Amino acid sequence: MIRTAWVTDSTAYLEEDLQNHPDLFTIPLTVLLDGKEYSDGIDLTSKQLFEKLKQLKNPPLTSQPSVGAFQSLYEQLAKEYDQIVTVLISGKLSGTVSSSNQAAKLVDIPVTTFDSQILTYPMTALLKKGMELLASGHSIQSLVEQLKQMRDTNETYVLVGSLEQLHRGGRMSGLQFFLGSMLNVKPIISIDNGALSVKEKVRGEKKAKEKILDYFRLAYEKNRFKEVYILYGLHKDQADEWRKQLEEQFPQVDIICCPLGAVIGVHAGENTLGISWFNGLQHN
Repeated sequence: MIRTAWVTDSTAYLEEDLQNHPDLFTIPLTVLLDGKEYSDGIDLTSKQLFEKLKQLKNPPLTSQPSVGAFQSLYEQLAKEYDQIVTVLISGKLSGTVSSSNQAAKLVDIPVTTFDSQILTYPMTALLKKGMELLASGHSIQSLVEQLKQMRDTNETYVLVGSLEQLHRGGRMSGLQFFLGSMLNVKPIISIDNGALSVKEKVRGEKKAKEKILDYFRLAYEKNRFKEVYILYGLHKDQADEWRKQLEEQFPQVDIICCPLGAVIGVHAGENTLGISWFNGLQHN
């Protein structure tokens, strides 16, 4: 029997069953705060991060795992497994995919690196789907094809808590930042093909939230997907409020709330709120 190891990065949100999964391994990204390095999720939680951000002298930085970190993990896994499937944060938001691809060339075990083109829980949903497909007898090639099809149906919309942080981190141009902070304009950020883009600009947070619920309603009427992910920076109460609204209007959809984690929090800010779903993940 072929033994498969699964690898993901620390921006994935793992529920308890995945945390305890014997064949799943997580590689951490790094957060740099005033010259001190922290491993995401290991020695820095989102809550600790947002506390520290208030006292920083320099802009916070994040960095992907090095090629060497992937290489040593893959060499370790090669002792017990026959192949590795790695599902990672969007290659357009982080160099993590690139590190994995380079490491794969240096080891004697076949590694398939899948760019989720997304992050946090939606990435976890792809990972879980991949595990399911492999368990039901699909080849790696077929699994990758099906994950790509599912990935390409994703819609994600985010209200960013701190435009300034996104701008300082180089994830958003100066002009867009300036416009947003001037007029109480809330840009609705979408993730398209793995990159952040401004979907539209709306006056005020309330209108922006209503707009996002409109996108959700339209997509649901058309696709009847079964899960939706609410993503939040630090404040779960904001996510719960949204969840309540959705539960009332769409009782048949599973709603999963999850925190964004420290690495994403660095760029997006503690008041960030997002919503994500796969149009291709329908009720059976």
